[in-house]
Amino acid sequence: MFKNFHPIRIQTGSSSIAGRIGGSGPPLLLLHGHPQTHMIWHKIADALTAHYTVVATDLRGYGASSKPQGQADHSTYSKRAMAADQVAVMQSLGFESFFICAHDRGARVAHRLCLDSPAAIRKAILLDIAPTLAMYEQTNRAFATAYFHWFFLIQPYPFPEKLISSDPDAYIDAVMGNRSAGMTPFTPEAQGAYRSALRSEGAVHAMCEDYRASATIDLDHDRWDRQQGRRVTCPLHVLWGQQGIVGRLFDPLREWGQVAEQVSGHALDCGHYIPEEAPDALLQEIHATLC
Repeated sequence: MFKNFHPIRIQTGSSSIAGRIGGSGPPLLLLHGHPQTHMIWHKIADALTAHYTVVATDLRGYGASSKPQGQADHSTYSKRAMAADQVAVMQSLGFESFFICAHDRGARVAHRLCLDSPAAIRKAILLDIAPTLAMYEQTNRAFATAYFHWFFLIQPYPFPEKLISSDPDAYIDAVMGNRSAGMTPFTPEAQGAYRSALRSEGAVHAMCEDYRASATIDLDHDRWDRQQGRRVTCPLHVLWGQQGIVGRLFDPLREWGQVAEQVSGHALDCGHYIPEEAPDALLQEIHATLC
């Protein structure tokens, strides 16, 4: 795993972001989802280094990155703040503009990054999400049942923190293991990394704050963008799992077409965890999209 990489840790101001860099060619930033780390890319990262300079980071609050205490307005974990981290990382590495491929929570950070730093993004690939505002506005019983954690994690501190911290492994099994493919797609090494990361100090609180921000300050930012007519201007390629919830309950192309100017995409034969369930198909999509 990550044979062609070396570790990085970059101070971005209020946060310290950990990750890895490897390869040569155009810069490609990879952002992971919940409740995971940059380890989600381990099945495709080495292959990508033949074509790109690949930077895979842990989001603020996840993995080995710093986990600051959340504020009352949850701004510490706003997608705006988390996106600014990633711009700072890439600039510190000498990349003023870059490609981005992001999954789940990382894709929400990437969406904000595309809006706040449009000159930085050449093309973006987002995996298995619809826009946050659209998903909250269209919430129904089916979505709330399937994505129960969206509504559990936003409960006031410290209720969800106490419950999850009592058995972090059980939380991972419930959230990841209850998806369409169960735990089968995740190698023992990857599972170990995710479990270890969630047990680290501050990780559960940071994860909850990420979701609290998405239900509050992030929605304020998204509504302001909509009111002002601000849209993603870079080419946007969206992929979702055919066996996943997003494609079943939402129309990803339609929803992204509401907030972006150039949208393409389709479903892949997998569930939610595309980088680990369908790595070969994702590699093909990355090469075809970013070439």
